[in-house]
Amino acid sequence: MHVTKKKILVVEDLEDNRDFIFQVLSSDYELIFATDGRMGIAMAKAKRPDIIVMDLNLPVIDGWEATRILRTDPSFLNTPIIALTAYTLDTDYMKAVEAGCTDFLTKPILPGDLRNKIKEHLAQA
Repeated sequence: MHVTKKKILVVEDLEDNRDFIFQVLSSDYELIFATDGRMGIAMAKAKRPDIIVMDLNLPVIDGWEATRILRTDPSFLNTPIIALTAYTLDTDYMKAVEAGCTDFLTKPILPGDLRNKIKEHLAQA
């Protein structure tokens, strides 16, 4: 029996971070990558991922705005969006939640934390 892997869209501009996420998640999930917010929005609409991992500090359109744009599309109202950021203040967390992020991970990302957040939100979706 063929099991379809869940799709994760990773919107991250730094190659080292994309490589790290690929190493941590690629054996269990189908990964789709975008390198800026505009590309992230387009890839989300084209590929319909099960979950989105969104860096907040992105070129072209930042992650906060990309998340707000995706949340205006009814088909993304319930898609989990996990914010990735080096910003660690409570106000940064609140800003991400207000933009529509479901959860928040700070950089540097620990492999177990990333895997656990993905599993947790896919189980709830």
